[in-house]
Amino acid sequence: MKTKITATLGPASSSPGVIRQLIQSGVDVFRLNFSHGTHEEHAETIALIHRINKEQNTSAAIMADLQGPKIRLGSFEDESVTLKPNDRIVFTSRLLTGKKEIVSISYPSFAADVKPGETVLVDDGKIAFRVIHTDNHEEVLMECINGGVLFPRKGVNLPDTSISLPSLTEKDHNDLNFILLHEIHWIALSFVRSAADIRYLRQLINKGRIENKPRIVAKIEKPQAVQVIDQIILETDAVMIARGDLGVEMPMQTVPMIQKRIINACQKAGRPVIVATQMMEGMIDNIRPTRAEVNDVANSVLDGADSLMLSGETSVGKFPVKTVEIMQAIMSEIEQDEARFYRQYPPENIIHPRYISDSVLYNACEMARQTQSEAIIVISHSGYSALRLSAHRPKANVFVFTSDRFLQAQLSLLWGVRVFFDESLNDPGHYYEKLKSRLLSEKLIRPGMLLVNVLSLPVWEKGYSNTVRLSIC
Repeated sequence: MKTKITATLGPASSSPGVIRQLIQSGVDVFRLNFSHGTHEEHAETIALIHRINKEQNTSAAIMADLQGPKIRLGSFEDESVTLKPNDRIVFTSRLLTGKKEIVSISYPSFAADVKPGETVLVDDGKIAFRVIHTDNHEEVLMECINGGVLFPRKGVNLPDTSISLPSLTEKDHNDLNFILLHEIHWIALSFVRSAADIRYLRQLINKGRIENKPRIVAKIEKPQAVQVIDQIILETDAVMIARGDLGVEMPMQTVPMIQKRIINACQKAGRPVIVATQMMEGMIDNIRPTRAEVNDVANSVLDGADSLMLSGETSVGKFPVKTVEIMQAIMSEIEQDEARFYRQYPPENIIHPRYISDSVLYNACEMARQTQSEAIIVISHSGYSALRLSAHRPKANVFVFTSDRFLQAQLSLLWGVRVFFDESLNDPGHYYEKLKSRLLSEKLIRPGMLLVNVLSLPVWEKGYSNTVRLSIC
């Protein structure tokens, strides 16, 4: 498969047996949701994934998803509060037990940030409120627009409000300190609003002074992020289109085209992109997805996503492995129409420090297309060549060799890329023949096949790709 699968682990999928089955069924990246679970539980899961990778000679990556400044209601006296249209209720930043007249909200600056007339949405938009009055200190009078049942600890969205919360909360800082002590390949930053949020997280990662640094996934789920998406893409290492909160905070009918625009922009910039939320949510309880969900998966593949992400389907669903198997079957069917995927993004900025590499990698894909070569082979020390080759979505298989096991797993997120660990890359003598022999032995190439080789010469120096060569196996 060329499109990858990211699966969220949880109570339904954290056992060794299920994780093994998920990898065998096609999971490339495991997401650990730091909104739930303790550090001890996450440490056990991380160690388990690494152990299974070693046992099975696989390279599934691990993504740690920071909770971010998620706004929630507090606890209630009763199980729920029932509201009718036009009912009024106070939201306060004071810590108290909620009732029909007043509930608490986990946002200290809520009263200072909201303005009369703005909309406040609760429980994924199921209940809408209008701000009537704020004391600018701690209490806001709200009017319920549509009525409904209000439950404790449900999420709150503020589509009209400029939020002053920091991009990383105190909990996120504590979680990040834990993450940097473990071998994590990607960190997903929630509720990104600007490129500055990415820069701040990268500074914290770099301060960790660890050898294997996780790369950053910017989660796009706020209108502010969509407005500056090009700046965010340039700053981040990957993007996640988190359609749940995005579809609540923006008109839902705009999300499909936003998804297509972001994927296209990411491919041009050479950034992998994940499409997330409710891909196959019906399979949390049912053995088959709905036809609408099948179409959603298919269209996300056709849009060019690097990876599709499963959330509740694999974390708490009844059929985590079956869900992955069905998603694989859908993707396999769609990917047979390979002509839809090839992209051409020739480098434009000749003064860009990577212009030579970008030109070589672009022309490697173009050469593979013109000659109908079935494989592109590249050695990568940093992952850059793999990123650029993947972004062009070549029909040819992309085989990446690296002597860095951490990088091998990290690149598992990329569309169409298969990564191999090979210690012999540190030995320049006959390196290409060794790689070709390995691919032949695994029956990934065959004698007489045309191959495109991307090289950095001299080969034993870690540098930019500067040579492309066409050869016969």
